[in-house]
Amino acid sequence: MARLLAAMERDGLGNIRILPDDVRPLLDRLAGASLGRVFILFPDPWPKRRHNRRRIVNPAILDVLARVMADGSELRLATDDQDYLVWMLRHMSAHPAFEWLAERADDWRVRPDDWPDTRYEGKNRSGGPGSTFLRYRRRPRGGK
Repeated sequence: MARLLAAMERDGLGNIRILPDDVRPLLDRLAGASLGRVFILFPDPWPKRRHNRRRIVNPAILDVLARVMADGSELRLATDDQDYLVWMLRHMSAHPAFEWLAERADDWRVRPDDWPDTRYEGKNRSGGPGSTFLRYRRRPRGGK
């Protein structure tokens, strides 16, 4: 949070708003097709099977994101949890509003240059399993 605030001040960014809470109630209030890019970076994997319903990547949130994301916008997901990775891939491939942008293995193995670095990811570099970076595009509405 401190790094974000410092970057906002340094770069004179006044169009960023910070919500230090669950984003889901806010998403419900956004206008349709109003977001150009969405990041879900290293969400809690809720590893116990009985807690899977708490995972943020799920059909309900994907429906909301499909509504609030503009045609052609990007949804970017990152995880270092292999079970959650499988979960994300399964749910994303089942959702008709999103298409996976990967063309080769490095497209999900290597963090793109314009992808924000996170403190969590930095900690993970020192011995945990590798991270996976998924990019999806919001398909045009109405089958255009």
